[in-house]
Amino acid sequence: MADPRLPALGPDDVAPDARTIFETYLKERGNIPNMFRTAGARSQHLATMIAHFRTVMNEGTVPPLLKELLSVRVSHLNQCRY
Repeated sequence: MADPRLPALGPDDVAPDARTIFETYLKERGNIPNMFRTAGARSQHLATMIAHFRTVMNEGTVPPLLKELLSVRVSHLNQCRY
């Protein structure tokens, strides 16, 4: 697997508004998913991505755990680090 072209940023590497989002994820999940850490360089993109992710994961009839398992499996099949 090749190294990513964009770095996965941490809370100390991003703008204050993105840091707030990261801190929220740390409180909720105990980690910051790599896909969000990669988008952290662009705060507005990160905020839009989070809103979309929350809508997909929290609405509908498919249980969130199954959605998460499916996303992990698809990422694995595509050799994606996140």
